[in-house]
Amino acid sequence: MSLDALPNAFSHSLAQERGLSDRRLRGLLADGALERLAHGLYRKADAPPADLDRIEIALRASDATLCLTTALSHHDLTDVIPSEIDVALPRSRRPPRVRAPVRWHRFREDTFGVGRETIEVDEGLSIGIYSAERSLIDAFRLRHQEGDEMAVEALRRWLKRPGATPANLLAMAKHFPKAEPSLLQTLRILS
Repeated sequence: MSLDALPNAFSHSLAQERGLSDRRLRGLLADGALERLAHGLYRKADAPPADLDRIEIALRASDATLCLTTALSHHDLTDVIPSEIDVALPRSRRPPRVRAPVRWHRFREDTFGVGRETIEVDEGLSIGIYSAERSLIDAFRLRHQEGDEMAVEALRRWLKRPGATPANLLAMAKHFPKAEPSLLQTLRILS
């Protein structure tokens, strides 16, 4: 079985499904053709550089979604560089064990998909990320954890963007009744 049949990053179970024996896997590791990302996770040694932490998270939890400071940073709505990756999962889902420095958040199932998009973290491997608008709403919704300043500054930056539509932001905020009043009040002040 050729390594070409596998994506750049993969799990032990996928390797077995595709016909790669444990012996061959150990041989590829010993030869340096593969590197071990974490227990049961591997990546081709000749694969282009990528964020290995995000790859590990995506392989361990297919519904993992970058949120809060991590998502705001990705959308260039904050200068804060988080020391941990903020990742949301549905409330019913237990966070997997990962080596990556992750701060897990558990969001309600009925709103988990609101504003959820995906970005590619490796060839053929994506991770969820909340849109700029959803990230703003979460910053206001969870400002008791994240701080008022970050939420207000992110909103200020977002409003300066071409195509920023407060009406669309408020329409999405209707799904989050606790965030809507403070978001509306801050929009009035900043406008």
